[in-house]
Amino acid sequence: MNLNQVIFREAKIQDLDRIVYLLSDDVLGSKRENYKQPLPDTYLDAFHSINSDPNNELIVACYGNDIIGVQQITFTPFITYQGGWRATIEGVRTAPIERGKGVGSEMIKWAIHRAKKRRCHLVQLTTDKNRPEALHFYEKLGFKPSHEGLKLHL
Repeated sequence: MNLNQVIFREAKIQDLDRIVYLLSDDVLGSKRENYKQPLPDTYLDAFHSINSDPNNELIVACYGNDIIGVQQITFTPFITYQGGWRATIEGVRTAPIERGKGVGSEMIKWAIHRAKKRRCHLVQLTTDKNRPEALHFYEKLGFKPSHEGLKLHL
C-alpha cells in the first residue's frame, strides 16, 4: 500500500455499515458494539447527530474505494486554558489487514493537523487499559499519559 494514496474525508451515511464493522472487529469492540443487518437505529441516530454538529467529525481513511480506518474528532470549548478549544480523538480503528502499515499513524497525524486548523491548544484521547499496544502506539506519536481517566457507565 502507498500511504500517499490514502485519503481522509468525512464519513457519509453509506459508510456507516463499514464503520460499525471496523468498530466491532476486535476483542473489546465485539463486546460493546452490535454489528448486524440491518444496523440498529442507534447507529443511524448517532451518525445524524455527529453529522449535524459542526464540532464533531466522523472521518474515514480510504484506499481506493475501501474504507480502511475510522476516527471521530470532537472539538470542545473550555473555560480553562483561557477559553481554549480541545480536540478529542475517539473510536480509532484500522482494518486488521492494514495494521502495521502506517495507516493509524497517518490518521492521528491528520487529526492533529485538523485540530491545529481549528485552533485547538490540546489534543486528547483515551485508550482502554486492556490495549497496552495502543498506549505504546499513541506514545510513539507524542502523546503523554498525563492524567488518570475515570468513567461511569450509565
